[in-house]
Amino acid sequence: MSTTEKKQHLCNTEGCGKPAKLQCPTCVKLELKGPSYFCSQECFKQNWPNHKAAHQVSNPKATYNPFPSYKFTGPLRPVYPLSPYRKVPADIPRPDYADSPYGASKMEQTYGNGQIVCMTPEEIEKMRYVCRLGREVLDIAARAIRVGITTDEIDRIVHEATIERKAYPSPLNYYQFPKSVCISVNEVVCHGIPDQRKLEDGDIVNIDISLYRDGFHTDLNKTYFVGNVNEKSKKLVKTTRECLQKAISLVKPGVRYRDLGAVIESHATANGFSVVRSYCGHGVGKMFHSAPNVPHYAKNKTIGIMKPGHVFTIEPMINEGSYHNQSWNDGWTEVTIDGKRSAQFEHTILVTEDGYEILTAHLPDSPESQLKDL
Repeated sequence: MSTTEKKQHLCNTEGCGKPAKLQCPTCVKLELKGPSYFCSQECFKQNWPNHKAAHQVSNPKATYNPFPSYKFTGPLRPVYPLSPYRKVPADIPRPDYADSPYGASKMEQTYGNGQIVCMTPEEIEKMRYVCRLGREVLDIAARAIRVGITTDEIDRIVHEATIERKAYPSPLNYYQFPKSVCISVNEVVCHGIPDQRKLEDGDIVNIDISLYRDGFHTDLNKTYFVGNVNEKSKKLVKTTRECLQKAISLVKPGVRYRDLGAVIESHATANGFSVVRSYCGHGVGKMFHSAPNVPHYAKNKTIGIMKPGHVFTIEPMINEGSYHNQSWNDGWTEVTIDGKRSAQFEHTILVTEDGYEILTAHLPDSPESQLKDL
């Protein structure tokens, strides 16, 4: 007479080792061999950044939708697997979150009373340099845009261009963001994770570049056309660029940060569009995100008055339909709640003695744009 004993699995999360019954649904779907068990949803989420790499290693040609039960608001779908974290050479200085297990910036978390920093002339020169590098990288990414390229391939291009400049790609591992650039297509408002989806004729795509060099971050983005784009999308992108331009034109010492939102919302609504309220511009420099907050909608209550030496971003997100947004299950990708398209433009701005300087401005050799750039 023979007996059988049910095999007991242990949790895959490093350092846990508890009995586990939950199995990764993606591993099951791809019929991957090897253990993929977890004792709880918490352990699964904690281990996900490392575990997901096994999906590509074990089945490199398979692609899939990682959130099959999620109710998507529009036609866009994520195409996984994600490629592994791209490596940054050890000789490139890193921001404080780069090697953190949770990607948390201690500098940002311990930032005190929200006082807005006035940069010194030496710090401003470092900002000018890193912002120029950021524009160079954005231009390189823009030249790569074409029908059929994957957003993951653009991420690779951005990553390599960044490290060639001895800079660190600021998004990489920032609160566990898995890529070196945010790429937001069509109904994605912001924080799109590059994946295996190919750009299609008629898409609009925002590329959001941030990099860290000599102790300072830069931040800029722009929305581009892919192939033949419909007239409504062209109007959306044009209006969004104009919203940014109108807000920048107000910048000078003595202006309240809260006043920028009124001119943005006025222009957006006059053209039949809405302004996203969940995300705003921000201070940038030694920290990736700091004071001031710069909302893009009218009648906001943000505090702060512009002074020479302040450096911050203005980055309006303008939607075709409702201004409301929601997150995909990856915890990062923000999409319009009605599935309609969204566009965004961003610059890093310095307040000067008598006005402003666009630190991330267009370069003489920047690619030709469908729209006149700032």
